[in-house]
Amino acid sequence: MKIPEALVSAVAARKAILFAGAGLSCSLGLPLFDVLEAYLGKQLDLKDWNDYDFPILAEYFLLARQGTGRNELLRWMQEVWHPDGLDISRSRIHERIVKLNFPVIYTTNYDSWIECAFAARGRAFRKVIGVSDLVERKPDEVEIIKFHGDFDDPDSIVLTESSFLSRMSLEGPLDIRLRADSLARPLLFVGYSLSDPNIRFLLFKLQELWEQHSEEKNKPPASYIVMVERNAVQERLLIQRGVHPIVAEADNATAALQMFFETLSDEVQAQSAG
Repeated sequence: MKIPEALVSAVAARKAILFAGAGLSCSLGLPLFDVLEAYLGKQLDLKDWNDYDFPILAEYFLLARQGTGRNELLRWMQEVWHPDGLDISRSRIHERIVKLNFPVIYTTNYDSWIECAFAARGRAFRKVIGVSDLVERKPDEVEIIKFHGDFDDPDSIVLTESSFLSRMSLEGPLDIRLRADSLARPLLFVGYSLSDPNIRFLLFKLQELWEQHSEEKNKPPASYIVMVERNAVQERLLIQRGVHPIVAEADNATAALQMFFETLSDEVQAQSAG
């Protein structure tokens, strides 16, 4: 696996921004959204539930269970994604993320395991759910921006197809923050599958933004995405969109992520020591 030197340098200088998806939580043994889809299909008594993705099923569920559906669904999700007995201090991936000291971490995960990893290691952080959380940030705090909301604030959760489409307009306060960050610092996407239309659309919207600054003096820094297997078609399209793929091939996605973060951490440490 080859990690671009420019990314290593950006991480060492605390200029790179981590953007973490469901694959990071999956590395803890937590379910992906197919479990949510199956749950919704069962609750709705749909035999063809696997023909739909979870934002559509979630929106249909809330329409069918008006009044009680949202609280019921979020309560079940919180229990499933925060099981008893999970020891975050044993996650080598999260340990490396804390050690790499990213100044800002965006995540589309609703759960709190990134925050728990920082708390377990005594590292200062600020959880950002809304614009009010952006004020009075302390210099030593890592900002953890919950891009799709957080269980602590149920109204912030981006869950239905309508809320996903609204989020993808990139016009809200956190979206404006992301747009500004992506023009100044490289983004590193981990834990995402390019079969997810939401991440593909986000990368497309960011590409549109980056192309507005195509002059060399204003050109945004390169961004990166970690892939767990080679795919020539996806890699070519990513490069076209200004996102450089880093392929970390391993026996499974968790092993690939662990290998990537360990390699990145070692290379950052070596560069800093040199």
